[in-house]
Amino acid sequence: MKPITTEWVQKAEEDFATLELLWRQPRLVAPDVVCFHAQQCVEKYLKARLQEAGLEFPKTHDLDKLLNLARVVEPLWDSWRARLSLLTDYAVESRYPGDTAGKEEVRRAVATCREFRLAARRTFGLEPPERGQTELRVREKKARYHTRRSQSKRKP
Repeated sequence: MKPITTEWVQKAEEDFATLELLWRQPRLVAPDVVCFHAQQCVEKYLKARLQEAGLEFPKTHDLDKLLNLARVVEPLWDSWRARLSLLTDYAVESRYPGDTAGKEEVRRAVATCREFRLAARRTFGLEPPERGQTELRVREKKARYHTRRSQSKRKP
């Protein structure tokens, strides 16, 4: 897998871990946030697949548009269209006042995300993690800046 694809998968897994953490609470306190992360996880897996195939994609949260692009390399994913279409609104609409997702909507969003995630992971040859597990790795990034002190220690 290309390094950039791995980063997309990592970001998708972060959204999935957040979704699972919130969904497993004894009392659902943030239904819209759960739906948002379900949409984000699916979006990032779609973008990972496009990236891996070398296909360009626009900056969009529209899962239909991304699915249209992805079906060139994953024609069977077209069967997800109706279910993924329902998630698209959660990318933006759920972050603002108005309607709040009901328990049944949240349940559908979580189920769709879980199932699509497994399908997407199979296309990358990734084993499905055990239930409740994600593949999150903490990576340390080197600082992109230098303090005056560290610059003065450098040799010309």
